[in-house]
Amino acid sequence: MTSEFDLIARHFTRPTPSADLGIGDDAALLRVAPGHQLVVSCDMLVAGTHFLADAAPEALGWKTIAVSVSDLAAMSAQPRWATLALSLPAADEAWIAALASGVHACCAVFGIDLVGGDTTRGPLNLCATLFGEVPLGRATTRDGARPGDDLWVSGQPGRAALGLAHLLEGRSLAADHSGDCLEALHRPQPRLGLGLALRGVASAMLDVSDGITGDLRHILERSSVGAELDEGLLPLDGLVAACGDPSRALAAFLGGGDDYELLFTASPDERRQIAEIATRCGVPVHRLGRVTARAGRLQLRRQGDHVEALDANGYDHFRTVDSRSA
Repeated sequence: MTSEFDLIARHFTRPTPSADLGIGDDAALLRVAPGHQLVVSCDMLVAGTHFLADAAPEALGWKTIAVSVSDLAAMSAQPRWATLALSLPAADEAWIAALASGVHACCAVFGIDLVGGDTTRGPLNLCATLFGEVPLGRATTRDGARPGDDLWVSGQPGRAALGLAHLLEGRSLAADHSGDCLEALHRPQPRLGLGLALRGVASAMLDVSDGITGDLRHILERSSVGAELDEGLLPLDGLVAACGDPSRALAAFLGGGDDYELLFTASPDERRQIAEIATRCGVPVHRLGRVTARAGRLQLRRQGDHVEALDANGYDHFRTVDSRSA
């Protein structure tokens, strides 16, 4: 019979050159570079809440690590090490091997050593903890936005939401866009290079996991500011092409989750530098609006200059009734 320790040794134990001691003891031994702070992020993915029960295990392994890499990217921190805790209903060797392949693939892309974790029998869920480094006092946090700052986002938020609606509700997508939306949902690409390059340029930053408006609320609260989005600046063309409905595209952009793009603020004086950084990193960025002085107030300036208030409540596991399942 396959034991917990056999599974760990066979599927998850790899060389850990950046750790003084990795998998195989009671705990790992890690050494942070002089003059740096340790940055730690923990994310749990639960079947039926964060992913569908029949999700492909390789993609699930990738996503388990990627969502925490995105957290470190938002702090302008370099990921170094990861631990992984798994609750599994059964020791399905083929499934676990595919999951481990996705975990190791993501770790390899972002220079991460898997140094420990735990496995147990139970309902399917996965919990990754990432450890990274940032020069002392140089982390980009949520509390630095100032009135007059520009508001930016990377990539194309909303694709994952359209992909999820396609899977759960059968909502149609254009044939040449469905693969892209499903890839965004199942295999997000953390913007680590961009996050590192924005260190000292962005005044505040976070990653978008629960929707633009819901996550932006955290910056507004921590920075004691408001924000106004300009509908004319929002990158909606690709979403409209995917779903064929401008209203649905706007809702996916503002309220869809699982994008793992970077939402950040910066002085208007940084526009040229931000454009250069985006080009160098190969990641498109879009200016969405501006930071305002009225704390907590979030508005959308519509075409024709009509201004309306936006609901800034994103997905909340203990307030939202319906399961997001992705």
